[in-house]
Amino acid sequence: MQIAPKGFTVLPVTGIPAVHPGDDLPGILAGRLGAGDYLSEPGDEFSTDVLVVAQKVVSKAEGAIVRLNEVTPGEAAIELAARVGKDPRLVEVILAQSVRIVRSVPGVLITETLHGFICANAGVDASNALDAGILTLLPEDPDRSAREIMDGIERRLGGRLAVVVSDSFNRPWRQGSVNVAIGTAGFVPLYDGRGATDDAGHQLRATLVSIADEIASAAQLIMGESHGVPAAIVRGLRLEQSSHGSASLLRGPGQDLFR
Repeated sequence: MQIAPKGFTVLPVTGIPAVHPGDDLPGILAGRLGAGDYLSEPGDEFSTDVLVVAQKVVSKAEGAIVRLNEVTPGEAAIELAARVGKDPRLVEVILAQSVRIVRSVPGVLITETLHGFICANAGVDASNALDAGILTLLPEDPDRSAREIMDGIERRLGGRLAVVVSDSFNRPWRQGSVNVAIGTAGFVPLYDGRGATDDAGHQLRATLVSIADEIASAAQLIMGESHGVPAAIVRGLRLEQSSHGSASLLRGPGQDLFR
């Protein structure tokens, strides 16, 4: 399946103000999008455009924040913080957002989050926070967040576009972070090419393509980390519509190559 048979473009969604807890994020985004030609009709078979929204603005709008001065670290957090060289209050927050510790060495704390993501610090982050001493957490349910943005835009503008909630993850086998999809709505996020044939006629046996992660990474080239552009439109794709979220992107324990 060709996802972008005629190529695609990535466009910044500009003019988004600082987002605070309780803000109507779908309304804010709809106001910046307008009734553009990227909106598909609800009955269309394919979505052609995807709105990628940075996790941090989603978390802020949903109130997924913690103030460090309100955190009292427990014994486990104090002990772990001493080993990894981090603020015990930060470690307490990380542990509360985790189901297990994957790796802990000085300066590094990798955990499995409550969602099943394997990432640094359980996704807890102080960058682009509202004020000093405030941490943002991952959204409680990133797929629900993506659906609410998608549905909220459709209510306001009359059409729909697929949505990705993205975050930057590092990878254990390569330098540099990449933007990945932690929540999706409106399209099939994982392309299963097993059983198809390649250009030489050979049957594909292990081809799974994370379309959602590739879309998130493309959008990150426009969004960046510090340019005040927390959302972008990836336009010109051909994506099968779906009501399913991002669960198919996670490896189960039996498939995880590192457990």
